[in-house]
Amino acid sequence: MKDGPNIARIASLLGDAARADALTALMTDRALTATELAAIGGVTKQTMSAHLSKMLDAGLVAVDQQGRHRYYRLADEDVAGLLESLMGVAFRTGAVRLVSSPREPALRKARICYDHLAGELAVSAYEALLRHRVLAMSPEGLRLTQRGVEWFERVGIDTHAAARQRRTFCRPCMDWSERRHHLAGSLGAALLSRFCDLGWVAREKNSRVIRFSPKGDREFRSLFSTSSTGHTKSSRMSKQAAARS
Repeated sequence: MKDGPNIARIASLLGDAARADALTALMTDRALTATELAAIGGVTKQTMSAHLSKMLDAGLVAVDQQGRHRYYRLADEDVAGLLESLMGVAFRTGAVRLVSSPREPALRKARICYDHLAGELAVSAYEALLRHRVLAMSPEGLRLTQRGVEWFERVGIDTHAAARQRRTFCRPCMDWSERRHHLAGSLGAALLSRFCDLGWVAREKNSRVIRFSPKGDREFRSLFSTSSTGHTKSSRMSKQAAARS
C-alpha cells in the first residue's frame, strides 16, 4: 500500500550533485543568481537554470525579480530543515567531502542555518535556555515561558513581534554537527539578528560560517552561563538598548 505524500520526486531532485550544492549554498539565507549558483555547482548557467526551474516547480526554491536579474532563495524554513537533517544523516554515516575543508572547524563552532544560529555555540545556548526554563517542552512542542518573555525582553527582543510573523515561532532544529538541537523559528532568527546588531558576530563572505568577535564570544558565553542564564548580562543589554533608542 502506498500511503502519504510521494517523496520520490523530491528525493530525485536532491540526488543531483549540482542541485544539492546549489541548495546548500542557499542555506546562507542569501538570494543568489543562476550564474552564481552555476559556479558553485560546477555547471553552465544554462544547466543550472534548468535545475532551478525544476526546483522552483517542486517548491524547493523561490525567486525574486529585480530588474533584469532573478535571485533565488530557499522556499521556506521547512526546506531548510530538510536540508539540515540530510546533512546530519550524511555526517553521521560518513558521507563527507574527500578533502576536509579548512572551514570545517569554524562551521562546527558557529554557522547560519537558514536564518538562525547553528553549531556548537547554538546548541549550548539552546540547552541553557531549556535548563533555566526560558524555553520548555510541552506535549504540543517547544514553547516560550513567561520567564522567557521577560528574558528575551531584557536581551532586547520583542517576542510578541516575533510571534506575529507568518512562520513557526520557535522549534528545535537538529544540528548536523552536534547531533543535538538548536533554536529555530522566528525566535531563533530574532536572536541571531540581535547578536548581529550588537556587533558580536559577522557572517563570513560566501560561507555559512558565523564569526564571533573576541568580545562577542565572551559576551555570548556570559549571557548563556549556568548562573541564571546570564540574568545580569541580559539586564545590562536591555539598558544599553534603551540608551541607544
